[in-house]
Amino acid sequence: MPEADTDVSLEALKSIAWLETAWKELEARVPHSFFLSWLWIGTWLRHIPDGTEPHVLVARSSGKIVGLAIICRRRAWRLGPHARTRWLLNETGDTRFDRLFIECNNILAEQPDTIIPAGLDALTSRLRRSDQLVLSGIDPDLELAACRAAGRAGFVTEVKQADAALWVDFAKARQQGKDYRATLGRSTRQAVSRAIRLYAERGPLELRIMETTTEALAAFDLLSDFHRSRWGRRGAFANPGFRPFHEELISRGVPTGAIRISRTLVGNQTIGVLYNFVHDGRVLNYQSGFLYESDSRIKPGLVSHVLAIEESIARGERGYDFLAGGAGHKSHLANREYAMKWIAMGRDSPERHIEAKLRDAKRMLRAIATNLSKKKLRLRIPYSASSS
Repeated sequence: MPEADTDVSLEALKSIAWLETAWKELEARVPHSFFLSWLWIGTWLRHIPDGTEPHVLVARSSGKIVGLAIICRRRAWRLGPHARTRWLLNETGDTRFDRLFIECNNILAEQPDTIIPAGLDALTSRLRRSDQLVLSGIDPDLELAACRAAGRAGFVTEVKQADAALWVDFAKARQQGKDYRATLGRSTRQAVSRAIRLYAERGPLELRIMETTTEALAAFDLLSDFHRSRWGRRGAFANPGFRPFHEELISRGVPTGAIRISRTLVGNQTIGVLYNFVHDGRVLNYQSGFLYESDSRIKPGLVSHVLAIEESIARGERGYDFLAGGAGHKSHLANREYAMKWIAMGRDSPERHIEAKLRDAKRMLRAIATNLSKKKLRLRIPYSASSS
């Protein structure tokens, strides 16, 4: 439980400049994910949709700021007579805009064991009637704290989505005294070697890091083209806020080294673009685009990631994180994983149970539609995303 002198308030965001100063001072003192850095949060605040009213959850101890988070409220009609207010942690509630997809989400806190429970209690105390507190992309520690806060308030916690983020722990490869490719499974090693050999027949294979903002933005444009040709309207770029947000994030992050964009080239032809974040010695693969071909032995995604992982190991970094999502190449290349969940807290009600059943049915229909789309794609191009 929080210390007696910890005060938590929810305040209207009146000045981004004030928040920037406070946020940077706090993040310099505490461990945090990339998605809680001011680079992400500040860029996000400058691009949130019109009509969004962000508030700041502020925890103070002896007058000193020891905890910060952005809380947005969004009203929506639901089953039953009342409109529901969703309170969201570091999200807007606008479904399309939130496809920017925050992960490793949390409250930025100097003393997590005390500040986070205090922040959650302050939020649950504000929930009325059918209100919900939505926590997206959270780790097991925050989930446990949220469940305890829900129990204290007499609320129920509902898991809306559960996922596993796969990553490559470089320490495991170094402990084995092997190069990274030697740690891969036999079939994966063979697939990588065969693809590299086929590419080498066309010209030199190279992973090239974009050193300037101009180069990085040009590569991001090419990534967009690759991505749209692969996914069309279903891809990330279908979100109208996606491109302007990331163009600013890239412009701010490349000069500091927090954003790393690379091209994989065969001769003068780009076959892949990786858009990665770099935080605390770890590379986070956020987005990618590849030049696919009809020959299923050609694997631009697999090759691009292997080269990027080897480049990161050579830099002395700690790991390569694929973040959430189940693309096939991740399981072949990763050696560790961690859990991530999307949950909602609120009062129990018959309407909540009906909504849960409707959501499950929608999820099932979406899975069926996705499988059908993949089958059609295989008929048109003889490989799937997992063969990248």
